[in-house]
Amino acid sequence: MTPSVAKPATDERFSPSDIPVPVVVRPEDGAVDYARDLGDPGRFPFTRGVQPTMYRGRHWTMRQYAGFGTASQTNARFKLLLAAGQTGISTAFDLPTQMGIDSDSPRALGEVGRVGVAIDTVEDMHALLADLPLDRVSTSMTINATAAILLAMYVVVAEERGIPRAKLSGTVQNDVLKEYIARGTYIYPPEPSLALIAEMFRFCAEEVPQWNPISISGYHIREAGATAVQELAFTFANAMEYVRRAVAAGLPVDAFAPRLSFFFAAHNDLFEEVAKFRAARRLYARLMRERFGADDSSARLRFHTQTGGVTLQAQQPLNNVVRVTIQALSAVLGGTQSLHTNGYDEALALPTAEAATLALRTQQVVAYESGATQTVDPLAGSYYVEALTTELETRARALLEEVDAIGGAPEAIARGFFQEEIARSAYEYQLRVERGDAVVVGVNRFADGEDPPVIPAPDFSALERDQVTRLAEVRRTRDGAAVERTVAALRDAARPYADAGAARAPLGGLMEAAVRARALVGEISDALAEVWGRYRPVA
Repeated sequence: MTPSVAKPATDERFSPSDIPVPVVVRPEDGAVDYARDLGDPGRFPFTRGVQPTMYRGRHWTMRQYAGFGTASQTNARFKLLLAAGQTGISTAFDLPTQMGIDSDSPRALGEVGRVGVAIDTVEDMHALLADLPLDRVSTSMTINATAAILLAMYVVVAEERGIPRAKLSGTVQNDVLKEYIARGTYIYPPEPSLALIAEMFRFCAEEVPQWNPISISGYHIREAGATAVQELAFTFANAMEYVRRAVAAGLPVDAFAPRLSFFFAAHNDLFEEVAKFRAARRLYARLMRERFGADDSSARLRFHTQTGGVTLQAQQPLNNVVRVTIQALSAVLGGTQSLHTNGYDEALALPTAEAATLALRTQQVVAYESGATQTVDPLAGSYYVEALTTELETRARALLEEVDAIGGAPEAIARGFFQEEIARSAYEYQLRVERGDAVVVGVNRFADGEDPPVIPAPDFSALERDQVTRLAEVRRTRDGAAVERTVAALRDAARPYADAGAARAPLGGLMEAAVRARALVGEISDALAEVWGRYRPVA
């Protein structure tokens, strides 16, 4: 019997990044030079993974994101997840903490504890971390403009519990450039913000050597509406600026770059997402070698992944379990080092304990039952995946070069280039959804007309009153003169950070002294704003 020959289709298909998807991909379409473009896992350019055995050696860190009202409530959620098998903790902070505003400020009214945990003082940090083995569990903190203050609090808590800082491991997000681009929780102008980040690179390299001083985030860029290509290009534009600033401050690239970490989104198109993660490793490795002469340990891209928040739907929310599973699988097949899986109910409210546990179980099923961890980079050699990996790398590099031509990330932000590109992509996607070209199951196809379920919300007013009461007690019992003295010393040392090229003294020890005296997040933030000013975007 003569085998049938597939006839070429006439309909055109595209990936979410507008990359043409042929009906059949042939060997020549996905051809790569193995030594140059792939290499074995653990070897430059790291396309196939950053470790020789990847998940055969150890699974990724299962790090569920949590932050609920008060520090004690969040501590209880951490303990629940750790008991369920989570292997790292990840902290969401409320909006006032992110913006450097104390919980008893009129500006914080109605926002305390709503989108994360409220942290005002070292006492709150003690409650957040109570009974957790900080020398054995790594901690991720999604904090940016106030990252230096929160890290200082973490170190002081460990010190007061007798845990050496050299044994602390974790990450502060500390990526302020993407705040100007996509998220908005900035406080200070770019120059002092970037200088402070370079200082944190130095501080962590010298004082907290197992700590990642930054998690350069494509996640929030993607959440704002970017494509996978824009996620890569804009994230690496920011990364190149951070590395350049640190090198200009006198830090050898190989002294800090091995501790740089990244944070990407995982969305629904399984193959584009897998190819994106592979392309990210290869592009980053090449950029670090080409631009900074970095050695292999500095060119190795390590990243955390979170499943896509914007992909979650309020309609038929149980469908989100399937979406999260596909996204988690893409992150694992793509070689992530750390993973958060969203709760299926997060489009409706803060995730319930049931939803958070199920999200963790999703990771565990992928890890222990799917077979995806048995061999490294199991999709390597797929004509489609290799072709898509190369196309994503090529397009992301071209877009990055556009940013370079503008003058780099800060200038592109000032001109609104990133913001306009992302807004256009978000608008075009929304049009596709409204036309039905992009199918969202349960929303624009297969809808049942039922209203989304209602999930009871916490009593945020009561949470706020409790937090303000605790804050008042700290204000009453602390040494006010010591607070004023340590904050003034920090403010004076911070002045040169506002001037490009000025000689700058280290701030890490001064920041610790202030929080050790029980200075508040808002008090320290306001002191820095006095000498640095506050950022106002250009309309």
